[in-house]
Amino acid sequence: MKKTQLVFVPAPGFGHLVSAVQLAKMVLERNDSFLITMLAINNPFYGSISKNTESLASIHTEIRFIEIPETIPAPPPEALAVSPASAYTSYINDHKTLVKDTIVNQVMAHNPAPIASVVVDMFCTAFIDVAKELGVPSHVFYTSDAAFLATMLYLSDREDKGEPKFSPTDPDYIIPSYSNPVPYRLLPLLHTDVEYEAFANHGRKFKDSNGIIVNTFSEAESHAVSALLARDDIPPIFNVGPLIDHKGKSLSGSDAVKRDEILKWLDDQPEKSVVFLCFGSGGSFDEAQLKEIAIGLERSGHRFLWSIRLKPSKGKLQASFFDNYGEILPQGFLERTKNIGMLCGWAPQVEILAHKAVGAFVSHCGWNSTLEALWYAVPIITWPLYAEQHMNAFQLVKDLGLAVELTLDFRRDCPTDFVKAEVITKAVKTMMEQGGELRNKAKETSEMAKKAVVEGGSSYVAFGKLIDQWLGSKP
Repeated sequence: MKKTQLVFVPAPGFGHLVSAVQLAKMVLERNDSFLITMLAINNPFYGSISKNTESLASIHTEIRFIEIPETIPAPPPEALAVSPASAYTSYINDHKTLVKDTIVNQVMAHNPAPIASVVVDMFCTAFIDVAKELGVPSHVFYTSDAAFLATMLYLSDREDKGEPKFSPTDPDYIIPSYSNPVPYRLLPLLHTDVEYEAFANHGRKFKDSNGIIVNTFSEAESHAVSALLARDDIPPIFNVGPLIDHKGKSLSGSDAVKRDEILKWLDDQPEKSVVFLCFGSGGSFDEAQLKEIAIGLERSGHRFLWSIRLKPSKGKLQASFFDNYGEILPQGFLERTKNIGMLCGWAPQVEILAHKAVGAFVSHCGWNSTLEALWYAVPIITWPLYAEQHMNAFQLVKDLGLAVELTLDFRRDCPTDFVKAEVITKAVKTMMEQGGELRNKAKETSEMAKKAVVEGGSSYVAFGKLIDQWLGSKP
């Protein structure tokens, strides 16, 4: 069969790389005539990406990995503090020449097969121009939800019409992708002009691509999907999710031992009795908040599995796991809860959510975590921390009715918001003792997700149309 090439350019960071690899795997499962190259840009804040690419390359031998040279300086800390999205985008944009040279010299020169598309991350829209310069199509891989995709397009509309940026004194916003009016406080990403402009600019650039691939399924976000379909000024939308790595990463040594300990503990718990708390790779808390969580969990009386991470010390970006729990958590907590609770550092999230003992998920509402919970019919208790997570939580609670609100709020003067023990206790008890309707809705959504990705399902059909477009693409 005649081969066709795809070049993926995920945003810097292991999470973005993993999502792109998951999409690439799905492409090859549907059609193995593609030759796929993954260009990896280093994330300057988390060390060299080489270890990650080497690990992925050893597992996914069907994908070719190329690391972009590490010659671009990291954004200064003060720029990140003022505007993380803008600084991150500028850092990525500075790689345009390097990415173009790599495609020409290491992809095109390596194999004469035509490139069907350069598939760029939602933050890598600068490379849409690179694809145009090379005379090849481009597609955006949007790793978040359809509702926030539509929001970014909405921001670009507002900018193009000369409408003012968001302000704390504004009434709640009518954003087409949400069923309910959205309060200003739930849009922390857009609280500064430079951040607002960064997201609006990405939304504007999306329109220059040949298609937008979204990791969602139409049945879950029907209102947002309808808002996107109502537009006639954007390229085709391909809702191909949920894209979930059900196997997880290959583990050995101490990590494998930890996973086995966690799953063995879950095996010994009653069905749907455990509250699982996990806040993603960037989710961490200071000692005071960790103590408050512990008090709230103990007072709830419910079983819990808590992936616990301490906020990084000043000057550091990466949160840390720790095992001296007794030095930080309330005195006697470990002894009093030893029969109903388990604490861990890293957690095999997908395997935990798939376990029959898990009955609720206290989550930061990152989109990948949200999709995993929906797939396994685990209702969510929302605790958004940063990025678009507040909007995800808002949609889950207000629009979709799939979650209990622990907190949705965000205050600029206190971005992490201290959550008191009684709020945690109330949310856990509400879900575990009165959450029957939410469980039923989660089960229905899970069934829709599983139908979407099998033959004849909405995401399966969308994936087929995407592949047809690629195979019919001409430079």
